[in-house]
Amino acid sequence: MDDWRKYCPWTKALPPRQTAGLATLWALGKLKAPGTWGSVAGALFAGIFFYGMNPVSYIVMCAVLIYIAVGVCDVAEAYFGEKDPGKINFDEFAAMPLCYFGVFSYGCARPILWLLVGFALFRVFDILKPFGIKKIQNLSGGLGCVMDDVAAAAAACLILNIIKIFV
Repeated sequence: MDDWRKYCPWTKALPPRQTAGLATLWALGKLKAPGTWGSVAGALFAGIFFYGMNPVSYIVMCAVLIYIAVGVCDVAEAYFGEKDPGKINFDEFAAMPLCYFGVFSYGCARPILWLLVGFALFRVFDILKPFGIKKIQNLSGGLGCVMDDVAAAAAACLILNIIKIFV
């Protein structure tokens, strides 16, 4: 199952210590509840850089960010010698923009409200890990570290877009 690493050869060139710093979002990984802080940073990042983006660009940017996160988190896991340690929060950061796909595409009314609702939904799915999301964590290295958060973001996105239909 480690054959996915052949798609991330660039990670071999990353300096482990600095990459671990990025994976923990530097100081945010040292705070209490680092996953929440990574999610806050990711939500703000999404609100600033993804709001109003057309859907194709939005998905491409999400995919690139997730791809980078898989590699970065893989290097950081090896550096720390732990499987998905709590201090790694780049996975939450990278997954957060996916929560807002459809809502932020081409803009929306009351973006701050949607930002908060999406954040809350993501945290619920990320913490509880329903619908088999918990099993995704068993994937090896950075793939397991990131993809469970991507699944939580996809679930949050679905619910957020259903809410948007009725509001």
